[in-house]
Formats: sequence, C-alpha cells, structure tokens
Amino acid sequence: MRSNSELAEAYPRARVLAAFAAVYLVWGSTYLAIKYAVQTIPPFLMVGSRFLTSGALLYLWARWRGAERPTPGQWRDAAVAGVLMLCCGNGAVSWAEQRVPSGLAALLVAIVPLWVVIVDWIRPHGVRPTVGIILGVVIGLAGLIILVGPATIVGHGAADRGAVLVLVGGSLAWACGSVYNRHGSRPRSATLSTGIQMLGGSVALFVLAAFSGEFRGFHPSAIAAASFGGWLYLVTFGSLVGFTAYIYLLQAVTPAKASTYAYVNPLIAVFLGWAFAGEPVTVRTLAAAAIILGGVAMITLAQSRSARPRSR
Repeated sequence: MRSNSELAEAYPRARVLAAFAAVYLVWGSTYLAIKYAVQTIPPFLMVGSRFLTSGALLYLWARWRGAERPTPGQWRDAAVAGVLMLCCGNGAVSWAEQRVPSGLAALLVAIVPLWVVIVDWIRPHGVRPTVGIILGVVIGLAGLIILVGPATIVGHGAADRGAVLVLVGGSLAWACGSVYNRHGSRPRSATLSTGIQMLGGSVALFVLAAFSGEFRGFHPSAIAAASFGGWLYLVTFGSLVGFTAYIYLLQAVTPAKASTYAYVNPLIAVFLGWAFAGEPVTVRTLAAAAIILGGVAMITLAQSRSARPRSR
C-alpha cells in the first residue's frame, strides 16, 4: 500500500479535488433528478433503463480500452452485487421518492455506512467494530428515529411509513452488496466491474418492473420533458461521471476519505430539494441531519484508525 506522500505524487491535487467535487455534488443531486424522473416514468423501469444504458456504455468502453472479457464467475458475483445494490438499493430510492421528499430519502440512505459496519461484523470472519464505531451506530440510529418521528414509527405520522421502511431496507441491501462486492470475484478493470454490475442489476429491475405491471399502459410518448431530463442526467452524470470520479478517488486517496460522500450527499440533496422542488426543511430535519451525519462521520473516522478481525 502506498503512503500518503506517494499518492500525492501519483495523483495531482487539482484532479483529486475535482473528483471530490464531482462525487459530492453529482451524487447529491441525483436524488432531485430521481424525483423528476419518476414523475412520468415508472420507477423500476426508469432505474432499469438507466443502468442498462450506462452499464452497456461502461462495458463497451472498458473492452475497447483493452479490458479482458469477464469470466462466468465474475458475471455471477457482479449480478449478485448488482441486484443488491442497484435493484434493491437504487430501486428502493426511486420507488420511495414517489411518496417522500428527495431530501428525506437522501438522509435515510445516509445510514448505509451504519449497515456496512453491522454486515461486515456478522459475516463469517468479519471485522469487529471499535467502541467509536459502535457509538457512531447508536448516534446514527438515534438520528434516524428523530428524523422520521415517533408518530411515524407507531403509524400516525405524516411521512409515508411504507416508503421509510423500503428506504431503510434498500440501504441494508446496498450495504450487503457492498460487502459482498468487496470479497467477490471481479475483473481487474474497475470500469468493467462497474459496468457488468449495472447490467446485472438492470436485468433484475426489468423483471421487477414486469411483475409490478409497469409495462402495461406505459408509452414513451407519455414521458414529460422534466422526467426525460432527470433520466438523462442520471445516466450521464449520476452513473458515468459520478462512478468514474469515485473509482478515481479509490485509487488516489484512502477509502475512508473517499467514503465521505456518504455524509455530504444528503446535505446537497436537502438543499437542492428545498431550492428547486420547494421541499420543506424543518428544525427537526436539520437536527436529525446533524445527528445522523455526525454518527456516520464518527464511524468513518474510527474505521480509518483501527479495524481488527472478529474473534470467533
């Protein structure tokens, strides 16, 4: 593993800062783009077509650049990760944003690092969290409870309880896919690996769209300009630019620094939802955001300092 000074020499500071800006702003803005896209495009069909398009482009680009053809085992593991992360994770966000504000969706998705800690701990030969990580989990979950409100938890709140549960479940699925992806078989090319995960996830999303009846009565002519613009933004900036920048960051900086997007994206999403979609920002939302993001930040910092195998 290269030292920080070696990384600084290999990757120019200006490019690293540009990549951080892309991941922070672009991925934070995708929640608002999803909100517009699902207004006239069925959610699972929207996400499936998004990842089919971007996945095919990444696959063709990587192969043209000389990447080796994926093996059957790599396709299998990519499909598993794609189903968990893109179908269950992104699919849940797209479905739920028909029922909850984009800012709320982003804050609920911010608990992904909390789930990653738990999943990575309980898996075989997992990593036992430190006291700082456990404290971060507790703080983050407390912020989640404050965010949705006790009334929503018992079924009397204004927020859609079903959508909240779907978002939490989708975050858990994304975490499971992230941990699986870290230990599964994958191509050497990160671009190719991302592309085949998108292709695998898109197949599952199209199946889900068919079972939920999204193809019945849907016609492309019914897509509004704002929805098509949101879809196009998700394909180009959300998938191609965002993922490419994140892959670069994983090579240029430590994983702990690269993962800071998890608690910056919600702040961007809440602000954009307020500025462009008229979504309300209450004092409770701000307080819950501070608590959730504080817990995630604590986990990220603790993980960067120490991680040891769990004793069995």
